[in-house]
Amino acid sequence: MQKEIIKSESFEIAKSFLGSEVEVTIDRPIGSKHPKHGFVYEVNYGYVEGVKAPDGEDIDVYYLGKKEPIQKKKGICIAIVHRKNDDDDKLIVVPPGVDISDEEISKSVAFQERWFDTKIVREEKSE
Repeated sequence: MQKEIIKSESFEIAKSFLGSEVEVTIDRPIGSKHPKHGFVYEVNYGYVEGVKAPDGEDIDVYYLGKKEPIQKKKGICIAIVHRKNDDDDKLIVVPPGVDISDEEISKSVAFQERWFDTKIVREEKSE
């Protein structure tokens, strides 16, 4: 399973957030359109302010578990959408106490991730 993870700069940054509370600024609320590609955001999408990803922008976040548009919200990073063919991994953040399966995550983010080879990565549990 580990061989499916391509070590990248964005993955190294993203994995440091697993299990942590983060504040997310939503710049593309649910229902908004992508400024260049025109698809509609099916979930709230934003970033963690001040944490630079390899693309020079703040690290991206899918905020799941809220069906209405939000602007700024704290939540727990439960997973990473690891892009094996693009150094631009995304955090999966949910409200405290919410858990979402890998399958639900994949379905929720498919509107944008369908163009990439992705894997949902969670915190490694010690046995």
